[in-house]
Amino acid sequence: MKWVEICTMLALVLVLFLVYVPSYIHGTTTDEKSWVAELQDIWLVRLFLNLLGYASVFVPAGLLIRYLHNNNYNEKMGYGLIPKCIRICVFGLESEKPSIEEGSIKAAPPPVKERTFQQNCLLLTFLAVGLQASYLTWGILQERIMKHAYGSSKDDPGEKFKNSQFLVFMNRILALCVACVTLLLTSSPRHTAPLYKYSYSSFSNIMSSWFQYEALKYVSFPTQVLGKASKIIPVMLMGKIVSKKTYQYYEYITAALISVGVSMFLLSRDEESDKAHSSVTTSSGIILMVGYMAFDSFTSNWQGELFSAYKMNPIQMMAGVNLFSCLLTCTSLFEQGGFVESVSFMLRHSLFAFHVLLLSLCSATGQLFIFYTISNFGPVTFTIIMTVRQGLAILLSCIIYHHAVSPLGITGVLIVFGAIFLKIYLNQRMKAKRIASNSTVNSQKV
Repeated sequence: MKWVEICTMLALVLVLFLVYVPSYIHGTTTDEKSWVAELQDIWLVRLFLNLLGYASVFVPAGLLIRYLHNNNYNEKMGYGLIPKCIRICVFGLESEKPSIEEGSIKAAPPPVKERTFQQNCLLLTFLAVGLQASYLTWGILQERIMKHAYGSSKDDPGEKFKNSQFLVFMNRILALCVACVTLLLTSSPRHTAPLYKYSYSSFSNIMSSWFQYEALKYVSFPTQVLGKASKIIPVMLMGKIVSKKTYQYYEYITAALISVGVSMFLLSRDEESDKAHSSVTTSSGIILMVGYMAFDSFTSNWQGELFSAYKMNPIQMMAGVNLFSCLLTCTSLFEQGGFVESVSFMLRHSLFAFHVLLLSLCSATGQLFIFYTISNFGPVTFTIIMTVRQGLAILLSCIIYHHAVSPLGITGVLIVFGAIFLKIYLNQRMKAKRIASNSTVNSQKV
C-alpha cells in the first residue's frame, strides 16, 4: 500500500509539472497567444487545471490523514503544540461536559428579554433590507464582471475578465475575515469537529461558485436565477443519497412544476432573438448550471450532516468552510499564475478592482444576514425573503442589461415562484399538523 501511495504522489507531481511549466516557459507574445493561453480559454481545460491544483492539496493531506488514523496516532501523541494542532485538524476535540464547582452550582444564565412585536418588525425589516441589498447588488455585479468588457471605447472593444477562480478566492478571503472577527466578538460553543471535515463542503462550495461564474459567460443572468430556483430537484436527490431522506408527495409535485416553469423560460425565445443572442444560452451554459446545482446541493446536505453531528455555531461553519476555500483556491491560483494575471487586470482597470471589492463585501455581509435571519426568524421566513430576492434580481437584470422576456417566459417565471411559495405553504401546514397530532397524543397520555 505504501508503494501505491508513493506512486500516486509522484504521478501527481509529474502531471502538475507537465501542465503548468509550459505556461511559464512559453508566455504570451505581442503578436499571438501561446498555445497554452489558447487552451486555457476553454472552460473544460480551466476546470481540469483547477482540479489539479486542488488535488495537489487533497492527495498529500488525504494520505497523511489516512496514515494518522491507521496508526492510531490520537492515542499515542502527547500534549504539545504540534500534537494539539494535529488533534484539532484530524481527530477533533471532545465536547465539554457540564461541571459543578465544589460547594456551589453554576449560576444559570440571565433570562433573555423577549422582543416586542414592534421590535421584531423593525429587526425583520432591517434583516430583509440587508439581504436584498447585499444579494441584489452581488447579482448585478456578477453579471457586470463576467459578461461585459472593461476599458471599452469607440476604438477599443476592451477586455473581459476570465479568471472565475480569482473571484471565488476574493469572496472567500473576505468572508473568512468577517467570520473570524465575529467569532472573536461573540461567544461560541466549544468546537469539536475535525477541521478536515469542512474540506468536503468547502470543495463543493468553491466548485459551485466557479460553475456559477463560468455559466454567466454563456447564459443570461435571468436564466441563471431560474436555474438556481430549480435546484430543489438536485437538493432532493442529494438528500436521498447523502442523508437517506424521504419526501412528501407535494414536494415532488412542486419540483415538477419548477421544472416545467424553467423549461418554459428557456424555450421562450423566438428564432430572431436566438440569432441575436446566439451566445446567451448554449449547451456549455446548461452543463455549467447543472454542475453548479449538483455541487451546491451537496454543500447544503453535507453541512446539515455536520451541524447534526457536531452542533457547531453557524459562524464556526462559515469560518471553517471559508478557511479551506481560501487554501484550495490560493494554491491553485499560485500554481497557474492566476494571481499575477488577475492583479495586472486590476491595475489596468481600477473599476474592476472596485467591483471585485464590492462583490466580496456583499458576499460576506450577505452570509451574516443569512445566519442572523435564520437564527431569529427561522428558515421559512428566510426562504420567503430570498425567493422574493430572486424575482427582484430577474427584474433588475432585465431593466439594467435589457434582457428581453416573452410572455411565455414570464409565465414560466410565475410558475416557478408560484411553486416555491406553494411548497413553503404546504411545508408549514404539515408542520402544524404534526404539532397538533403530537399535542393530542400527549394529552391522551395524561
